[in-house]
Amino acid sequence: MNFDVIILGFVQGFTEFLPVSSSGHLALAKIFLGIELPPLNYDLVLHVSTTLATILFFFSDILTFLGQWCAGFVNAEARKKLGWHIGWAVILGTLITGVIGFALKNFAEEASLNSLLVGIGLVVTGILLVVSRWIREGYGRVALMDGVYVGIAQGLAVMPGISRSGMTIMAGLAAGLSKESAFRFSFLLSIPAIIGATLVQALEIGGWHNFVSTLPSGWFFGAVCAFLSGLLSLFILKKLVIASKWWFFGIYCLIVGLSAIGVTYLGAW
Repeated sequence: MNFDVIILGFVQGFTEFLPVSSSGHLALAKIFLGIELPPLNYDLVLHVSTTLATILFFFSDILTFLGQWCAGFVNAEARKKLGWHIGWAVILGTLITGVIGFALKNFAEEASLNSLLVGIGLVVTGILLVVSRWIREGYGRVALMDGVYVGIAQGLAVMPGISRSGMTIMAGLAAGLSKESAFRFSFLLSIPAIIGATLVQALEIGGWHNFVSTLPSGWFFGAVCAFLSGLLSLFILKKLVIASKWWFFGIYCLIVGLSAIGVTYLGAW
């Protein structure tokens, strides 16, 4: 069995949701350490696994809000419920994410090969996370405009070094949402965006047979590890966000980002 794919699945799943930018870390690992990134099809498998972890974690909320949103088309009272507003906010936020993500896609891919740009992205993430410590918690519930704010943040997070979870949760907090609402909406919005991006990349590979036949040995066990470690990181992040302790990740991102910038400028690598 290829234990590398299992280790990669665990690491990918655990860092996918924490506000440290897993894409930024993978880019730096490839640039400085020469670590080969996994084949695109295996990377997609890991993203599907972590998305399934997100769906399971929020399964009760998804069923409730989806039922309220559907009922809103035939019942005026249902349109007053939270699910109606969250449903439209997710749709609008997903559209905005798609437009921004598509516009930045080529530049983001080139930036992932540049340690200076990745380092800058991590520094930006670090600063935002530290600043989030002083954002006063709101008590508002998700509204349509929150889909705009958080959707923009999620679209910009396509850049390597910019944490998707960090950007979107902070955007929700800045918009006046409670910590729990910002956490929940961040990940509800991530589900259609990640599924959509995965489908687009899968189509680029070309054909189900090509996709499956080129997966590395042990890929299934790696996917299970990504799923389980993804669930664990969601539990951890929720507790840290609710306790207002997640800004500590900002210090870590600042250290890694500034180190990457310093090594790049000094040419020490």
